[in-house]
Amino acid sequence: MPEAKRITLPLTDEILKDLKTGDSLSLTGVIYVARDAAHKRMVEALDQGKALPFDIKGATIYYIGPSPARPGRVIGSAGPTTSGRMDAYAPRLMAEGLKGMIGKGLRSKAVKDAMVKHKAVYLGAIGGAGAIISKSIKKAEVVAYEELGAEALRRLEVEDFPVTVVNDIYGGDLYEEGKAS
Repeated sequence: MPEAKRITLPLTDEILKDLKTGDSLSLTGVIYVARDAAHKRMVEALDQGKALPFDIKGATIYYIGPSPARPGRVIGSAGPTTSGRMDAYAPRLMAEGLKGMIGKGLRSKAVKDAMVKHKAVYLGAIGGAGAIISKSIKKAEVVAYEELGAEALRRLEVEDFPVTVVNDIYGGDLYEEGKAS
């Protein structure tokens, strides 16, 4: 098994051009956490001409609803949630500069087309391994929408966060390739 490519965030077009479907990555840097309720609020803010609560250019959003942190930990279990719930919002956020999305499950054709158009990637995190994944998270803080509880927008600092490229900027789709083989 090839060694994971080490990536320092934020993502850039230069980094993305070298990523291919199936690549294992180890991410270090800042990622944001948001689920459907936060996505809805972000798109509403953009529709109203308001700024987002973070700089989305080059950003990566991880689709989770973290559990409360145990004493001495910065976050609880941090496994991925189903990404399709964010499909209605993802193309708009990519148009604003979002470069990476992390989650689990299939994405719609509209999202995959937007990834090619805006040069963004979809990364798969290991489902069912939220406790293990949380060890890569070194700092977590709520950025906005605190009243949403587990669905608040959070900023995470990660180190050696393991993901796999599911959809690349060239239209590759690991799920489709897996079905074909």
